[in-house]
Formats: sequence, C-alpha cells, structure tokens
Amino acid sequence: MALITDKLPATIDEILEAYGLKGRMTDWAMIHTGHINRTYVITLDNGEKRLLQLINTAVFKKPLEVMDNAMRVTDHIRNKIVEAGGDPSRETLSVYFTTDGKNCFTDSDGEYWRFYNFVDKAFSYDSIENEEIFFRAGAAFGNFQSQLADFPGETLHETIASFHDTYQRFLNLKAAIEKNAAGRKDEVKAEIDFVLEREADTKVIVDLIAKGDIPVRVTHNDTKLNNIMFDSETKMPVCIVDLDTVMPGSALYDFGDAIRYGASTAAEDEKDLSKVSMDINLYKTYVEGYLSTAGKSLTKAEIDNLPFSAKLLTLECGIRFLTDYLDGDVYFGTAYPEHNLDRCHTQFKLVYDMEQKMDEMMRITQEVYNSL
Repeated sequence: MALITDKLPATIDEILEAYGLKGRMTDWAMIHTGHINRTYVITLDNGEKRLLQLINTAVFKKPLEVMDNAMRVTDHIRNKIVEAGGDPSRETLSVYFTTDGKNCFTDSDGEYWRFYNFVDKAFSYDSIENEEIFFRAGAAFGNFQSQLADFPGETLHETIASFHDTYQRFLNLKAAIEKNAAGRKDEVKAEIDFVLEREADTKVIVDLIAKGDIPVRVTHNDTKLNNIMFDSETKMPVCIVDLDTVMPGSALYDFGDAIRYGASTAAEDEKDLSKVSMDINLYKTYVEGYLSTAGKSLTKAEIDNLPFSAKLLTLECGIRFLTDYLDGDVYFGTAYPEHNLDRCHTQFKLVYDMEQKMDEMMRITQEVYNSL
C-alpha cells in the first residue's frame, strides 16, 4: 500500500499519551487507499509500526459497538491461529488498549481513535490480475468464515441496521418510487419492473434465517479483494482487514458479494452493457478457493444457496443504486447525473446473466463441494 505523508491530527499528543506512547513516535505516514476512515502508520522508537485510525462516525454512528465487534472477533481468530501454530501478529488485526483499558480513545474534539497492529511486508491487490489471485482471495475469506464458524454471530452488534436485508431494500425502493423525490420515476419504468418481477427473490435468504434453516454467522460484509493483505514475498493471503462492517448475518452475503464484485467482466459503471457478464471461470475459481477452506464448516442449505446468493447480492446492489437515483443521488457519490443509473444497469445485466448461468453455477458448486 502506498504511504503518502500528510498532516498529523492536532490532538496527536493526547492520543499518544492515552496509549502510553507519548515521546515514542519517531516517524509517521498516512495511508490514502481507504475512503472512509483516516489512517496513519506510526513508527515507534523500538521500530514497531502501528496503524492509527480515526473512526468515521458519520458512517459508523456507533463506534463503541464497532470496536466491541472487532475486538471480540479478532480475539476469537487469534486463538484459532495460535491453536494452528500460526503467527497472530501477522494473520489477524489486533486491537491495542489505552492505559485505562479502553479499546479506543475519544480525544478533546470528540473524535474516536484506535490502534491496530501494522501488517508489515504485505500489500493488497486492487484488481484481479489472474485467476490464481481470485482463488487465493476465496480461500482467505473462506478461512475467515471457518475460523469464526463456532463464534455465536447473533451476539454481535448490528451496527448498520438491515444492512443486507434485501426485502427491506426492496421496500425502500417502493417508497422511493412512491415519493419520486427527483422526478425520475417515469424514466426508469423498465428498471422498476425488473425489480418488481423479482420481489420473491428478495425474501429468500432473510426467510431462511428467520426460519432457522441457515445459521446466523459472523459476516465481514465487505469482501473486496483489497481487504485482504498478501505477503510481499509469497503472494499468499496473510490477513483480512477492514472489520468495521463485521456483523451478524449469513455466510451467503459475503460469498455473494465477492462474486458480484470479483467475477464481473466490466467496471461497476460500464455504459456498454455488451461488456457486462459474469465470468463463469472466475466463479468456479472463487468457489474452489472458498470451499477449500470454508466448505466443511457450512451447512447443506448454505452450500445449496451459494449460487443464488451471487444473484441476490447483485440484485440488492442494483436496487440500492436505483433507489438512490430516484431519491436524487443522496447516498452514493456520483460523477455525472446518470451515474447511479449506469451502475444500476450493470448490476441488473449481471443479474440477468447469472440467471442464464444458474444451472451451471449450481452444478459447479456441487461438484466442487462433493470433491472436498
């Protein structure tokens, strides 16, 4: 990751003092790859590096709950790593405590700051350069799920309400259609009809959870490639990062969103829909990687619904873009007036393509699982 110097926070001295580090910082740099939290690398006088982060409370309105989730999950993973004879200083994030035993510090400006360990000699990919990288990404997130298979996911805080409640997203869209805040409803009749025809799909996973047919698990909720740190020498996955959206949910959410994001043949806002499809080879590659580590920890109902989850999470994302377009682009940042609509179109094209390939996706998933 690129380190670019910038300005230290004005309250840096009180932050360092709160963690017992005042007078020990010898160098620092700022990481500009993230878009939500402000992140610094702090070097101490003994050569140790730590990540200092400002929690964005405009996005994460319950920072103490976010930190409680992160601390409990990383503690659980650390124990698994130790049992397996691994290196917990590199294979998981670790939360540092203030001198008075708190997992984050509130400075005099009311800002929330935390320290994590810095995973040195590691990097992240921004794009899938080859299938092997996507296989390793699948294995990394599968391992994350496996390590947390015996963690009671329902005991975590739901820090963002109804985050992957797709039926609630559907209802939000219907409300946006009714309100028609930006006066755009008549422009998007085909897109609205596309969603209305798939209303039943939006209820599938939430109903399975409600009935107890699939378990509530720990979910990462942001399974993008750049949230995996890879070792600089071996190019193998080392550590899953960005745990702010860790919440109770379904393993299907993480798997489905990884396919939505990683197996698409085009950018999220591609205007030429002829370029947009789901790469079935990349789907197979990710399934092979994911099930190589997570397979035996998942239930049959979860395995059976992995292909559908890719379609559902893609539909959910498209619904969110369409809802924001109808609302006047108040949530997602846009570069031009039709940006959210273009994003919506790519997601719906992916949904349609997955529907045509669903039988093959199901066959691949079962074959890979049966071979474990």
